[in-house]
Amino acid sequence: MKSFVLIGLSRHRIGVDGAGVTTLVAFHGCPLRCKYCLNPKALYLNGVWKRFIPEELYNHVKQDDLYFRATSGGVTFGGGEPLLSCKEILHFHKICRDNGHQWKINIETSLNVPLIFVEMLEGIVDHWIVDIKDMNPEIYKAYTGADNRQVIENLQHLIDNKASVTVRVPLIPSFNTEADVEHSIAILKKMGVRDIDRFTYIIRN
Repeated sequence: MKSFVLIGLSRHRIGVDGAGVTTLVAFHGCPLRCKYCLNPKALYLNGVWKRFIPEELYNHVKQDDLYFRATSGGVTFGGGEPLLSCKEILHFHKICRDNGHQWKINIETSLNVPLIFVEMLEGIVDHWIVDIKDMNPEIYKAYTGADNRQVIENLQHLIDNKASVTVRVPLIPSFNTEADVEHSIAILKKMGVRDIDRFTYIIRN
């Protein structure tokens, strides 16, 4: 079994990446190269913080079981791109269930991965938090260096399968405008997205 390759782990988070108290597990590795990357450590070899096999991560996380049970919280996998490590997440989830834990599993993702990665995890994920960047393919490519066709297809798949989804739509300085954000939100609502988180990237020089 491959290890979780992480850039960080943050405990006792409330209201930012899932219901209740959560522990954020942030993965190394990402298919995008965003101009204002919020977690640049995920892109470089020297950004690796620790490596855990799933059993080790479970033993580390379970110390917060009481908080998870009291608040209906759990574990949020972010990054980087956690869907690149879907097999390890499945293994972790099995360990949790084998030990009687019903922790919530949340995924923070760009969704810019093959559909099979989404399908592998959709049966165990309680909530998806999608950073959509911008629905305009030209703006998306200028910002990320990638195409957003797969993102939109994966998001529609989740919506069609009644997944619990929050879509984050950022205003990105120098890349999109308030009008672009409104345009993205209109498209998302037409697709069937009901929970939209609109915010502005804070750029630190």
